[in-house]
Amino acid sequence: MNLESLNTPAALIDVVRMNHNIERMQQRMDALGVSFRPHVKTTKCQQVVRAQMDAGARGITVSTLKEAEQFFASGIHDIVYAVGMAPTKLPQALALRRQGCDLKIVADSVASAEAIVAFGREEGEPFEVWIEIDVDGHRSGIAPEDDTLLTVANTLVSGGMHLGGVLAHAGSSYDYDTHDELVRIAEQERSGCVRAAERLRAAGLQCDVVSIGSTPTALAARHLEGVTEVRAGVYVMFDLVMHNVGVNDTSEIALSVLTTVIGHQSEKGWAIVDAGWMAMSRDRGTERQKRDFGYGLVCLENGEVLGEYLMSGANQEHGIVSRFGTPDREIEQRFPIGTRLRILPNHACATGAQHPAYQAVSRDGSVEIWPRFYGW
Repeated sequence: MNLESLNTPAALIDVVRMNHNIERMQQRMDALGVSFRPHVKTTKCQQVVRAQMDAGARGITVSTLKEAEQFFASGIHDIVYAVGMAPTKLPQALALRRQGCDLKIVADSVASAEAIVAFGREEGEPFEVWIEIDVDGHRSGIAPEDDTLLTVANTLVSGGMHLGGVLAHAGSSYDYDTHDELVRIAEQERSGCVRAAERLRAAGLQCDVVSIGSTPTALAARHLEGVTEVRAGVYVMFDLVMHNVGVNDTSEIALSVLTTVIGHQSEKGWAIVDAGWMAMSRDRGTERQKRDFGYGLVCLENGEVLGEYLMSGANQEHGIVSRFGTPDREIEQRFPIGTRLRILPNHACATGAQHPAYQAVSRDGSVEIWPRFYGW
């Protein structure tokens, strides 16, 4: 296949850009002296993750146990399920471990630790558990100085579980857009997680792993003293949210949606395309950032960015392409019916999730189908 033969809408991966992004992150982690454990929730695609592993990644991070099952079946054993452990999912985690998967699970409360201990004892399974640390108030985890940290750790160890380490995710890094701010939040993430590990060790508890990560902090950190590994995910594709944060150029965004112009509202300056929110997702992550890209930034079919045009509106199967600012009254002549365009996404994870497969476009224009999977 080639690009011209594809039906629309279609999710495209620019393989050259993807490989560039993988190499960029891996080289940075190597220079900082830490292991890299990519988060595979962005693509949920065997071919992409294999490229990350081939570049030097050690293990993967997953957000669902379905991801763990799929990638373990493909030969990856070292997996962290980086979501608080729901007691009802413990049998699913146990099944993976019993098959030989080196699955690590997460706790961030006494109740969660107690549930893991009760199930682990009943099944005779010493789960490896990492404690989630809250370094920025963004989501979940235990503050580094909170006494709950030691209570959770002691609950796990006294209950026969293996305390593997601590992990943190500075999700608030998405809220910043200057290098100095990203450097500051990266150091806050590093120092908070390292401090939690130091407190555990001072209490006589083992804490081998100190795991941190987000795409912005991974690319901004000046040093990672005390950290053993970094996790990041969206870097492999990048997107417009990350562009607004300031960590990538639009020319580095590897995921786009191929679409066809199917109509016009010339008096409004609109071109209508066959990619709506079912193709792009409803994610409007740039809406509160320094530049709102609507539902995506418009490119020519060859990937050349048209900086003045965006997908300004979307219905289920219809998208509206218009010029930023002044309406383009000549849009019907500029983009005649049948014109094919690419739309760069706000959030690569969300846009990828709208499609059953990616169309991987190589440098020579040839296309391969790379399936992705769904579910929990």
